[in-house]
Amino acid sequence: MKHIIIVGASSGIGRRVALDFARMGWNVGIAARRIERLEEICGLYPDNIVCKSIDVTADDAVERFYDLIELNGGADVVLYAAGVGWSNTELSLSEDVQTVAVNVGGFTRIVNAAYRYFRDTANCRRGQIAAITSVAGTKGLGVSAAYSASKRYCQTYLEALGQLARMQRVAVDITDIRPGFIRTPLLKAGRRYPMLMDLDYAAPRIELAILRRKRVQVIDWRWNVAVGLWRIIPAALWIRMPVKL
Repeated sequence: MKHIIIVGASSGIGRRVALDFARMGWNVGIAARRIERLEEICGLYPDNIVCKSIDVTADDAVERFYDLIELNGGADVVLYAAGVGWSNTELSLSEDVQTVAVNVGGFTRIVNAAYRYFRDTANCRRGQIAAITSVAGTKGLGVSAAYSASKRYCQTYLEALGQLARMQRVAVDITDIRPGFIRTPLLKAGRRYPMLMDLDYAAPRIELAILRRKRVQVIDWRWNVAVGLWRIIPAALWIRMPVKL
């Protein structure tokens, strides 16, 4: 039986992926700040889901993350699905600071700890670190400066870990999952979003990227075309474009 740890599993993508992997028979360890929501998920699959409250911005996050791995009987895959973000054209400092704290600080704590776990633990199978980043990491978005910058950081960090794993001969694969807009609690209710995807559509594609150990997977093909076009736009032209997402 395989084991997966999902950090950021109380709602949205993380919750759905946790339930789907539990249905597939995996041992699933889930974490988030809100323990009551985690316990509700555990109650649906008490035989193969365990949970632990983890605030990824707290000093004890890594210790609690390792405790969850032990509680789950190990980890073959670690998925970082926690994240916050806002459309912040007013540049609210508190929103930007919180975005960086979770999407950069929390991400670094957990992904760094996951890498060291796979590096230092003798596993019979290759490990895998996966993270939900975003197509927003492709370019700096004026409407969400901190969010797009934080996702760019995550993508670069994952790329660097992939290189480091080869240099150090660590048996771990790195998967960077970059969704476009998915209908989850992260999005503002009532607002129109381009190329919006339902979770029922996006989740199987995310899970397939994990199971196939993809290095980078954009969700879905329409967003893959969009970000491909974004990449070839010169910076001098990009800053003149009124991109409103």
